[in-house]
Amino acid sequence: MSAFGKVAVLMGGRSAERPVSLKSGSMVLAALTGRGIDAHAFDPKERGLEALIAERFQRVFIALHGRYGEDGTIQGALELLGIPYTGSGVLASALAMDKWRTKLLWQAAGVPTPRCELLERSSDLGAVVARLGLPLMVKPANEGSSIGMSKVREASQLDEAFALAANYDDLVLAEQFIDGQELTAGILGAEALPLIRLETPRDFYDYDAKYVAKDTRYVIPCGLPPETEAAIGQQALHAFAALGCRGWGRVDLILDAHGQAQFLEVNTSPGMTDHSLVPMAARQAGLSFEDLCVRILELAGNAGNGGERVE
Repeated sequence: MSAFGKVAVLMGGRSAERPVSLKSGSMVLAALTGRGIDAHAFDPKERGLEALIAERFQRVFIALHGRYGEDGTIQGALELLGIPYTGSGVLASALAMDKWRTKLLWQAAGVPTPRCELLERSSDLGAVVARLGLPLMVKPANEGSSIGMSKVREASQLDEAFALAANYDDLVLAEQFIDGQELTAGILGAEALPLIRLETPRDFYDYDAKYVAKDTRYVIPCGLPPETEAAIGQQALHAFAALGCRGWGRVDLILDAHGQAQFLEVNTSPGMTDHSLVPMAARQAGLSFEDLCVRILELAGNAGNGGERVE
């Protein structure tokens, strides 16, 4: 498909999610080349971005995860280079990567989300537990793939959970645990893909459950009445748009005991591995992995146009 020109698939990078990104990128690269697209692997940890200009790349598929790939930094560089790229722009990427500021914006926009507080070394952890209750989820504000995340069932575990999260980020979040159905909504263009219900025998959907375990269950169709699923899909689109996101992504949520969707976070560069959720949802909607990759590439925003709009 010469319409796309020469395409760089950015993969690897410098974040803690490098191994997952390399796998995502390899699968995307194979899909694009299989469709006749002139696509090439590009690892920004190994090569300077000036090579994108020197080698005349005309479009970029971002298969990077985590810091320096999903947080607005690579998006800003591509804006300066004038190269169109997949996914959300600079501001939306930075906001979505920062779980704390995502929550602040959602609260202002009326998007339901679990109560939370920032934790610091000087925090009165007992008072945090009194305000938010137990269990709690403790997580770095700027990591993905559940890296550095813990479920705290007893107040005595909070110190250790904070220390683990603080290894990955200066900003650590304590979030009210919502007991309910864990769901995820893939977003492609202006549509919400079929919801997936996640089930794991582990304490929560952690890194191993996502990428290693064989006992994680992905239930699709998710089992909700069609009108309920459609309503949650619309809420997910609103949560996505409230951050200014565009193109494609994934919105994670919990359906609580009262049937209320509680939104957790947005992933603006979701995994594209054999365990990944957006490809799974796309298949349910009738899109093959190759079709999905091509569609994401078609949705690549023009660098410099901002492309970010709140609906």
